Amino acid sequence: MSAKNDCFYCLKDQRLDDLMIEIKEMEVSTLYLFKEQTYEGRCVLAYKGHQNHLTELDEKEYDLYMKDLAKVAKAIMKAFNPDKLNYGAYSDKLSHLHFHLVPKYQDGPSWGGTFEMMPEKKVLLSEVEYLKRINLIQENL
Repeated sequence: MSAKNDCFYCLKDQRLDDLMIEIKEMEVSTLYLFKEQTYEGRCVLAYKGHQNHLTELDEKEYDLYMKDLAKVAKAIMKAFNPDKLNYGAYSDKLSHLHFHLVPKYQDGPSWGGTFEMMPEKKVLLSEVEYLKRINLIQENL
């Protein structure tokens, strides 16, 4: 399927830059640090091609995407040592295959429930702090 005109993952436009910072091109996906960091280490792994659902991937594409996802999950676990890692793939408003990888901590927000997509009280970092988190993830990939 070709890129849709309104898909910021495909266009890599300002809408994407406002929400995320690219960390690394993986085998079949791109890893981003989500700028809103209520959940320390929260990332998004977006499939490189414009697909809407996992069911649109053939077996090889699916296996490679899951391999990317597992590799990123391990890196986040090593880098931030969360108590749990939540995965979210909603795509209600943005139809492009992607997963949110959200570290959760027992003493942190939303423990025992679903993480908030866009918390009311945003946690935004300095450029230096974003780079520290990106480097931590990259070191563990």
